[in-house]
Amino acid sequence: MAGNSELITTAELAEILTRPDLRLFDCTTYLEPAPAGSNAPYMVVSGRQTFEAGHIPGANFLDLQAEFSDAHTHLRFMMPPTAQLEAAFGRHGISAGSRVVLYSIGTAMWATRFWWMLRSLGFEGAAVLDGGIDKWTAEGRDIETGLAGGYPPATFPARPKDGMFVDKHDVLAATTEGDTVIVNALGPQFYKGLEPSRYGRPGRIPGSVSVPAATLIDPKAKTFVPLEEAEAIFAAQGITRDKRVVAYCGGGISATIDLFQLHRLGYDNLTLYDGSMGEWAKDESLPIERG
Repeated sequence: MAGNSELITTAELAEILTRPDLRLFDCTTYLEPAPAGSNAPYMVVSGRQTFEAGHIPGANFLDLQAEFSDAHTHLRFMMPPTAQLEAAFGRHGISAGSRVVLYSIGTAMWATRFWWMLRSLGFEGAAVLDGGIDKWTAEGRDIETGLAGGYPPATFPARPKDGMFVDKHDVLAATTEGDTVIVNALGPQFYKGLEPSRYGRPGRIPGSVSVPAATLIDPKAKTFVPLEEAEAIFAAQGITRDKRVVAYCGGGISATIDLFQLHRLGYDNLTLYDGSMGEWAKDESLPIERG
């Protein structure tokens, strides 16, 4: 079984909180119901307010939609130009020698999204806090309130990797490729398309298999399920190491939980459909499958 260097426990984090090279971030974002008549699937709300109400001592805050997403598209959370990310991560004090730890409230998906983004830029020094701040507070560990202190600005040297993000044209081609498996990380009700969807047409990308991100997280502890359990979940859907995996969800966020677990299991041919159902379901030229 593969190693767990991208996952850090609360106890391990507590031991390194005072390390000068540590860059600890709350990555929380909230999705609220869109107003009646809106064409948007949801309203994006920054987690900055809950960060200021309580965070792990020394942590700073990363605002995914405001600083780390493409502002020139109606789609939410799309990967922006590399230069924008270099500047943003640098502003937050991340350099090539930083030890980055990412966490979020309630769900790991905001942390795993940033982990995937950093990895796609060639940065290998990021880890996700297992259980997030939920586990940290449940253990009675110290909490800090107030504004972020801010890390000293740094130079973030991006070395983008090819193939870690794909667009709708690549995904459409992948639906007929026998060496690729397309993985839907949404819940069963969205996967089957048996009820209205906030993304547009209900249903899924044809031929995709269902591995809900929620099945890879312990619902009580908020920690990742053991690798043996994750391996069995993926294997049950025909996901094997000899195939390329294209993961998607609603907005390219929860699918990074699947990708995170697959990476930890040693799968190395992984990619994310960034537009996900937020794009696919609204494009009438693209096929959709239900049932």
